[in-house]
Amino acid sequence: MKITLLGTGCPSVHTARYGAATLVEAGGARLLVDCGSGVTQRLAAAGVPGRDLDAVLLTHLHSDHVIDLYQLVVSAWHQGRPRPQRIFGPPGTRAFVDGTMALWAEERTLRIAHERRPSTAALEVEVTEITPGETLRFGDTSVTVVPVDHQPVRHAYGFVFAAGSFRAALSGDTRFCPALIETARGADLLVHEVFVHHAMPVVPGVRTAGTVAAVAAYHTLSAEVGKVAAAAGVGALALTHFVPPEVDRAALLAEIRADYAGPILVGEDLMAIDLAAGSVSWNGAVIGLGGLPARL
Repeated sequence: MKITLLGTGCPSVHTARYGAATLVEAGGARLLVDCGSGVTQRLAAAGVPGRDLDAVLLTHLHSDHVIDLYQLVVSAWHQGRPRPQRIFGPPGTRAFVDGTMALWAEERTLRIAHERRPSTAALEVEVTEITPGETLRFGDTSVTVVPVDHQPVRHAYGFVFAAGSFRAALSGDTRFCPALIETARGADLLVHEVFVHHAMPVVPGVRTAGTVAAVAAYHTLSAEVGKVAAAAGVGALALTHFVPPEVDRAALLAEIRADYAGPILVGEDLMAIDLAAGSVSWNGAVIGLGGLPARL
């Protein structure tokens, strides 16, 4: 099982942290979780273009998690994808996808007529709305749908992936969530969002104290994420969806280390975690990750 952090950012635009997206390669399946801004470029850089995906899983329908879904569909067509794109997400996904495809219908009609590509199968989408507790199967990989707490968003999910002897949990966007802790218990890896509250000051004309409090209220604070990992007893913790995108890494690690003794990764775009090899690769370097035994 290999987890690649494609986009570790948030709605705030950042040149190093693209929009929310994670690639899971396991059990013969290639699964994309979320379609934040820049996801098609990150997929190409990771060596798994949209043409080759087996499914897209959406955690929820906030714009920073779905904004590049149409770009994914069209770029996969340009890459010669021979089959429809399969999209799984919470209630509301079908209406969102239908609306998005309708918005661009004229553009597609013109392209199809003018470009005369051999197939239009990639421009078809198959949408499945999923429910909490459901288990999906892709090849030899199972995906458990976990209800997380991102209120006022009514339907928000995390996912737990299992293939062979490996398990990895992705939090999606959530405040401290006991359901996630329980379902992720004992996983080899937890990929979790983080809100670094002390790095997000009030800025006149941009955000008030009320804004900061409101954003903090539906995310997991940096003072809490280590507690989540410890309570779940996971083998390693990788941080993603940084709010704000620029943080003091040393201070963040120290804060989390107070609660969690396992390996901690301050996630970066295109960081790849190979659970079978017990290794992490990023920016040309490969290191061993203690706590993830090499079970080849």
